[in-house]
Amino acid sequence: MLKIIGLTPHPPLIIPEVGRGEISKVEQTVTAMERLSRRIYEAAPERLIVITPHGPLQREGVAAIAAPLFEGDFGQFGAPEVKVSLETDRELLEQLQRETAGESLHTIVLETGGRRRHRLSMDHGAAVPLHYLQQAGLSCPGLHLTYTFAPYRELYRFGASLRRAIEKRGLPAAVVASGDLSHCLIPGAPAGYNPRGKEYDHLLVELLRRGRVEEILDLDEELVEDAGECALRSFVIALGALSGENFHTEILSYEGPFGVGYMVAEILPAKEEDSSSGSSMSKNGERPAGGDISGCSDPVTLARQALRYYLEHGRFPEAPDPLPEALSTPAGVFVSLKKGDELRGCIGTIEPLHPSLAGEIIANAISAGVKDPRFSPVSLEELDELTLSVDQLLPPDPIESEAALDPKIYGVIVRSGHRSGLLLPDLEGIETAAEQVAIARRKAGIGPGEKVELFRFKVRRYE
Repeated sequence: MLKIIGLTPHPPLIIPEVGRGEISKVEQTVTAMERLSRRIYEAAPERLIVITPHGPLQREGVAAIAAPLFEGDFGQFGAPEVKVSLETDRELLEQLQRETAGESLHTIVLETGGRRRHRLSMDHGAAVPLHYLQQAGLSCPGLHLTYTFAPYRELYRFGASLRRAIEKRGLPAAVVASGDLSHCLIPGAPAGYNPRGKEYDHLLVELLRRGRVEEILDLDEELVEDAGECALRSFVIALGALSGENFHTEILSYEGPFGVGYMVAEILPAKEEDSSSGSSMSKNGERPAGGDISGCSDPVTLARQALRYYLEHGRFPEAPDPLPEALSTPAGVFVSLKKGDELRGCIGTIEPLHPSLAGEIIANAISAGVKDPRFSPVSLEELDELTLSVDQLLPPDPIESEAALDPKIYGVIVRSGHRSGLLLPDLEGIETAAEQVAIARRKAGIGPGEKVELFRFKVRRYE
């Protein structure tokens, strides 16, 4: 039921009553915000979730405001007459609490008003996009969420929990993730000048444009810190709400006239699942009427039928239900496709992005078939000509040098800053550790002389 995601900046100066004469300098951002807001309105969501960096931060988890009506204005920016509000959907909030109760990040509910309660007004991180949405005509209940400084993968999993809460609420929803990119693009910028700010902005915009979630989650923490940004964690939660989904990103604008990067983007998830199909997939991989994969328990069969379902229906299938025990634990997975002896596609994740092995296999099988940039997308007609293998990655261990590698037993990960390359073990033609590391370096774009961290890992291979 997630209809649309908007990624927005939040400079108060893009509010006409605040920016006044300066607003002409951010015309691209203003135009894009109006365009995005119209698209969100036209998607007809009945619930709106706003994720902001500037609400009440809570160390223990993601903060959610429980005020029946959460209100704010731009008085601190000289425009008290410009007001915004968001009614809290208490039922959705309670569902989100249930979904995150067993996760590493909980939902921290903040009641407002009264003795020992928080006296809060809406922050500009939420108020700026809300203003544009309300100007476009959108008025519906939802949630105000403030991220916490947790690892990106934990925030991503929180986003997956948010998606489950939305689906169980049963109403179409939109998510708006608010945040500014680098605050140090030019001399005199709010966080001072740092040339890495531009590097970060260009990299993040390109990764979002190309849907490279794994690379976003693996961004170099020093680069992010040097950029002085406040957007990434908001965006990661929003991307988590798409875990297991195919999606398309359109960058509507990017500019940084005042030394702060402002990006506006629209993300459209795959179409909602058609619940009319109901037959199970047989264990031997035969295709049943309707294409449901609920009976799949073998990793290779699951990978094949997930890709078949996507090619037939243009959307992701649900994971098996009930989930077999062997497919319930999250893990990094690589799915490889071969046509004869030739590689036809291979996509994987070093660390899990989904709450189960089944979800990881489904996503990576589909990506290997249609998103590997080295190959044209697989067609439904050729699927039966392909052989598939699934490699479940066991936890990697750091090593001091190539001497600790055996390419027949161990895979290798090389890492330098935000760049990382992986090579699976026991690949045809790879005889030495030096060859293995050299190829992993090339895959990551890491030069022969650059210093790297090395990790080795074993896999559980299914063929």
